[in-house]
Amino acid sequence: MNKEELVTEVASKAGTTKKVAESVLDATLEAIIESVAEGQKVTLVGFGSFEARKRQAREGRNPGTGDPLHIPAKTVPTFSAGKLFREKVADGGSNAQG
Repeated sequence: MNKEELVTEVASKAGTTKKVAESVLDATLEAIIESVAEGQKVTLVGFGSFEARKRQAREGRNPGTGDPLHIPAKTVPTFSAGKLFREKVADGGSNAQG
């Protein structure tokens, strides 16, 4: 599913226009991105949690030449699925609510 398809689905489920659904989706994603970028954890009960995690610097290898190289430390966004999300995926989506 791409963003356009998601907007269509959200508009249908919420009984609103695609324009309103897209605006709400954009605002939601922007708020999540800004919060995680500021170091906050964003938890949506039943869906999951977004947070920033620090990766240590490490040594790697160039896959083409096999030469060692230094991979610097960095902060990356992560997502951990919530219990309901994990169960729904494991169940193959059957017993869907809605």
